[in-house]
Amino acid sequence: MIVAESFAPQVNGVAHSVLRAAEHLVARGHVPLVVAPAARRHRGVRPEEVSGYDVVRVPSVPLPGYPEVRIALPGRQVADAIARHRPHVVHLAAPFVLGATGGAAAGRAGIPVVAVFQTDLAAYARTYLPLARNAGARLAWWQLRRVHAATRTLAPSRASLHALEAQGVPRVHLWPRGVDCVRFHPRHRDEPLRRSLGPHGEVLVGYVGRLAAEKQIDRLAEVSRIPGVRLVIVGEGPCRSRLEAALPDAVFLGIRTGQQLARLYASFDVFVHAGPFETFGQTIQEAMASGLPVVAPAAGGPLDLVRPARTGFLVPPGAPGGFRDAVERLARDRDLRTELGRAGRAAVADRSWEAIGDRLIDHYRLAIAETTLPTSVP
Repeated sequence: MIVAESFAPQVNGVAHSVLRAAEHLVARGHVPLVVAPAARRHRGVRPEEVSGYDVVRVPSVPLPGYPEVRIALPGRQVADAIARHRPHVVHLAAPFVLGATGGAAAGRAGIPVVAVFQTDLAAYARTYLPLARNAGARLAWWQLRRVHAATRTLAPSRASLHALEAQGVPRVHLWPRGVDCVRFHPRHRDEPLRRSLGPHGEVLVGYVGRLAAEKQIDRLAEVSRIPGVRLVIVGEGPCRSRLEAALPDAVFLGIRTGQQLARLYASFDVFVHAGPFETFGQTIQEAMASGLPVVAPAAGGPLDLVRPARTGFLVPPGAPGGFRDAVERLARDRDLRTELGRAGRAAVADRSWEAIGDRLIDHYRLAIAETTLPTSVP
């Protein structure tokens, strides 16, 4: 059973990874059940079938100031779902509120728990609680230590693994994310789309992700002002109107998914990501699979993904002009863009969701083996 703090139709890294994990479990003959906050006002908790597995929606409320994020309300839904589904293992995806309930219910039932760390909530507290940033970060880590007192905790990057261990979280293991190298591929480059975004032959620099404060997209203003460069922003979030005012030369496209998103990635010339709090950086992998050189902060997940001067450039967080200098270098050198883009695609070619999903199932089996279960596992 996967207890997720976020799930489709929400568009974010947590929801996407849960979706892919559940799909892979079905493909491998397992029987997943997903428990997640309802995307809107929701009466009842009857399971709904999605792509061969059931989803239980827990009543939720919108996060103040960011209504796209839903917070599950307390209740017995998780414990009841465990009693009905009788899982061999409970997977907590980015656990915090609903995940704490799921971990406690699994513990009472004697079921092993695999907790997947995906969101740097302490960094979010420092961003959104400026008047109590240190107290908020300490409170966030206190809660994270509680919910990650699991049979196994899986970290998406080495930086996240070291941060968890430094905070006293036990039994931490590395589990990265996969990428669909068929959907995200350079062959989807669309010249008419490129002309519509850069009618004067501009070098297209793309960002894909949520438009939220912690992403620090305003730091890309220096990129949007480079002559001959057009910054294209794909995504939605509470900061959109402020960012449109701060980056008047950028193109804002809103959310794009599926084949539309794949064409956009492949039609960019450079991918840029400014947020220093990424525990992994899924959009960076998608850009690399699309054959793009990447410019990203030298912090968190990008440290595992971007090889400086081989697949892109890493910018010291907070360095004035760092993003501008890196993008300018790539904008004026087509051959360098091609070289780094090809190397980036080669670097992610073996990171399929199938391979990563099998590694997740291995973690499940090891967690089961490390726990005494009341029933045997075939």
